Amino acid sequence: MKAICYTKYGSPDVLQLKEIKKPEPKEGEVLIKVHAVEATKADCELRSFKFAVKWFWLPLRVVMGILKPKKTILGGYFSGEVESIGKEVSKFKIGDQIFGTTRLRLGAYGEYVCLPASYTLALKPCNVSFEEAAAIPLGGLNALHFLRKANIKSGERVLVNGAGGSIGTFGVQIAKAMGAEVVVVDSTIKKKMLLRIGADRFFDYTKEDFTECGLSYDVIFNMVAKSSYSKCIKSLNPKGRYLMANPRVSDMLRSILTAIFTDKTSVFAFAGEKEKELLTLKKMIEENKIKPTVDKIYPLEQAAKAHQRVETEQRLGIVIISVNRNNNV
Repeated sequence: MKAICYTKYGSPDVLQLKEIKKPEPKEGEVLIKVHAVEATKADCELRSFKFAVKWFWLPLRVVMGILKPKKTILGGYFSGEVESIGKEVSKFKIGDQIFGTTRLRLGAYGEYVCLPASYTLALKPCNVSFEEAAAIPLGGLNALHFLRKANIKSGERVLVNGAGGSIGTFGVQIAKAMGAEVVVVDSTIKKKMLLRIGADRFFDYTKEDFTECGLSYDVIFNMVAKSSYSKCIKSLNPKGRYLMANPRVSDMLRSILTAIFTDKTSVFAFAGEKEKELLTLKKMIEENKIKPTVDKIYPLEQAAKAHQRVETEQRLGIVIISVNRNNNV
């Protein structure tokens, strides 16, 4: 089978198309023919081993490989079709079209991947393509996790900082589905897209600071690691909630003081990426309450270009690698 592999850390050029042995499902596993996989910011960070949030650099380096990567095939969020099943698997049958996450196994940058049937996997929504389905799990699971913790009430004002990426685009739509007024922050090129998917107001971070514009918020959902913690907390209304998807250690420590000395709350608990939440997203998509925002689709052999697209921060939504597509879109 064909797969995109990397044997050293570095630029997108370290990603190489190779022929490797097709895996076979063990007991409790399913063999999945991969149709599409998201090219994520995390994939790019693992490939280069450069992270926006520094505190987990060392533990990740130990787990993922000190001098070179232990897992040579990236890809954590995908869609595909069940080709065969191991013993003791009753959750899926051959031919099922599914989507989900590989967790830390990774491996979806290839034609096939084997995963335990117990992983966060579900039948894909019936009203989206494989490419769109692959764009759902990362952003959808994280956005749903954080926004549920905020207990958003209809009419509240929610700000999404870094709204143009995987998590942000779902954050905008899920907050709108919860009845919120949604304000977004990103670069100028993403304005039209963000307004199209439901944002009520847009701030261009290159021209203005949303914390100094006179508005206050019931919830701030922040994807930008370098944001000022104190400015964000000050921008919250009484009993406001600050959701941190990329927290620094200093921000996590300050959240404790915020809880003790104010009526505001800081949340940084990472998403568990549970099957129940994936099924909730499936239902919301099939009911047309939310939809994945796909930017560009690249064929498998152009995985390096997909990474370059993600790293330029010029993407208008989610970048997908299609295993069965021959032409760039």
